[in-house]
Amino acid sequence: MDDMMGTALPKSLFVNRELSWLEFNKRVLLESLDDAVPLFERLKFEAIYFSNLDEFFMVRVGSLTDQSLLDAQKTDDKTGMNADEQIAAIIEKVASFAPLCESAYGVIRQQLKELGVDLVDVHRINQVEELIAQKYFLEDILPLLSPQIIDRHHPFPFLKSKEQYVISLFAAKDEVIKLGIVPVSHLPQYFVFSVDNRQKVVFTADIVCHFAQKLYSKYEIVEKNILRVTRNADISVNEGLFDYDVDFRGIMQELLKKRRRLSIVRAQLAQAPSERLRRHLCKRLGIASDHIMVSGIPLDFSFGFSLPGNLNLSRKDLSFRELRPSLPIDFSKRDAIKYCTEHDVLLSYPFQSMKPFIDLLYAAAEDPTVVSIKISLYRLANRSRIASALCAAAERGKEVLCVLELRARFDEQSNIDYAKLLEDAGCTVIYGLSDYKVHAKLCLITRKVHGKIVHLTQIGTGNYNEKTAELYTDLCLITSDETVGQDANDIFGALCMGETVERTRTLWAAPNCYLDKVLCAIDEEIAIQKAGGEGYVGIKVNSLNCMEVMEKLVEASRAGVQIELFIRGICCIRPGVEGYTDLLTVRSVVGRYLEHSRIFVFGRGSRQQIYIGSGDLLNRNTHRRVEVFAGVRSPDLRARVLEILDAFRRDNVKAWDMLPDGSYVKPPRTGDEAALESQIYLQEYFAAPFEEEGQPQAFGGRLRGLLDRLGGRARKR
Repeated sequence: MDDMMGTALPKSLFVNRELSWLEFNKRVLLESLDDAVPLFERLKFEAIYFSNLDEFFMVRVGSLTDQSLLDAQKTDDKTGMNADEQIAAIIEKVASFAPLCESAYGVIRQQLKELGVDLVDVHRINQVEELIAQKYFLEDILPLLSPQIIDRHHPFPFLKSKEQYVISLFAAKDEVIKLGIVPVSHLPQYFVFSVDNRQKVVFTADIVCHFAQKLYSKYEIVEKNILRVTRNADISVNEGLFDYDVDFRGIMQELLKKRRRLSIVRAQLAQAPSERLRRHLCKRLGIASDHIMVSGIPLDFSFGFSLPGNLNLSRKDLSFRELRPSLPIDFSKRDAIKYCTEHDVLLSYPFQSMKPFIDLLYAAAEDPTVVSIKISLYRLANRSRIASALCAAAERGKEVLCVLELRARFDEQSNIDYAKLLEDAGCTVIYGLSDYKVHAKLCLITRKVHGKIVHLTQIGTGNYNEKTAELYTDLCLITSDETVGQDANDIFGALCMGETVERTRTLWAAPNCYLDKVLCAIDEEIAIQKAGGEGYVGIKVNSLNCMEVMEKLVEASRAGVQIELFIRGICCIRPGVEGYTDLLTVRSVVGRYLEHSRIFVFGRGSRQQIYIGSGDLLNRNTHRRVEVFAGVRSPDLRARVLEILDAFRRDNVKAWDMLPDGSYVKPPRTGDEAALESQIYLQEYFAAPFEEEGQPQAFGGRLRGLLDRLGGRARKR
């Protein structure tokens, strides 16, 4: 076996990053086909699928397109595919999902029809619908349209990313192409009206296309269609822009303008075009023919998010049952600083509220012993209470340092705005590092008590964002451990100097003290296993493609170490491959909340290590970002973290198991086996308040097995 480890691992053991992500998005899509999911939620899941796909083309396909031009021979280190081969595989796989998309839409449309709601197909419109649609077009739409004629005398206009255009091909005596183009995305996406007690939903782009001839009375339209383009959004910041005398906020604003004009990577059409129109669009848009995708459903599916709120349907069974986050501790009734100094605190979002952490920040702003608050910010909510608390602290004379990462993709403008607000309040704002994104979720409250400096440190798996804390599953650890506080202080000190910390005492901190810590921990489990013990590795992250980690996991599996990977999205290693990953399993959970927490568990019993933090196991997290992880040491908090993994282990409703060929299947369930949905279970598990002494609540049957797992008898799948 040791000799085998000296040879290169076969490419067939790994999955391409992009294709693995598409498999994840397929699992999202399949939620829209699950009859057990309420109707409006299924509509939203299909909207999420398309929103995800937009961003994927903008970022990942955009990046591969650039790579194919700049370094065509560069290959994926896992599968050996170059950029063009990856793009071709992506196009093929996305096309293979089209029947699922249309099937989901068809089922949703039929069930809405049974409830008295018609999503009108303008190709099958009846006379009454036609008259109402025409009235709406003439009175409300037509005055707002700006149709353009495109021929040899009029240039092809710039098409904005993710916006819809109605295009018309005119009859001509010669071979010259003459088009009409009219943008429609500035209009309401749809309108709803009632006929005979039925609600009718008509999409504006469909109406404009249907009545396009009324826009061009002097021309004969021989073909018309709806067009939507997706542009490359993969902009990067040149290292030189970080010179001390450059206005980085201004540079980012210029780059955002540039992003809006990057090349087109995909075009969508509402119906199959003629070969003549297809060739013309390929030439004008600068794309290959296979990058034109035809869809039989609405091109802009974002209506799925708003439509339920605009329909007159009051049935509660059409949406998920409301689950309110519990308030595990109310700091309005006790001293937050004192409590967190005496007890480690673990909050589990969205099952528990973020309010205790926000209250802690406000308490720090008021507390006379607090001298400074330092925090790393990546994505903030609109009207952020966290930002307000930081401003309040600065206005009360506290030193407030905000490491604000302006390069949080698609949140750049929001972060630019917050930078101005925080600076105006008196906070010191720095923008991170030239070579690394600061992705860590780290907050350090420094106090001077009786002449001695002490710290409260918060380490999280998710952003300081109240909105996403209601939608994403994340963990927030607050500790008064001085070793942790000293490490956090060193990390912020390095960032202020434009550097990354070289060594830490107890925290894991990328890029220098994360990957090696993970590899070392796996090595320890290999050594334990080879010495006759029982090695164990449990990892919950969003994505895995780091070759160093995957190679080490193969080594561990071959040594006999049991490995459980709980990975929501990208997973580039195949489980259960004979002779390589026999003892490695991969499970993904896709449910009503987005799984986002990162958890590492190594070993069993008294030697067991548990870490939570901000980084996945993608190359960008291990090599190109600042990430922070902290050990969970309190026995009751460790038990709660382990219960999260056990809930995943027992989920037989929303779990998907990866097969050796890279595909995913639902785990089998016997007829008498009770259904267990991990997120619903954890909602109940985390509902109880903290006890004063910080011990876990007596959850009855829900705590069964916790002591066994802490003692080394983890349940196996």
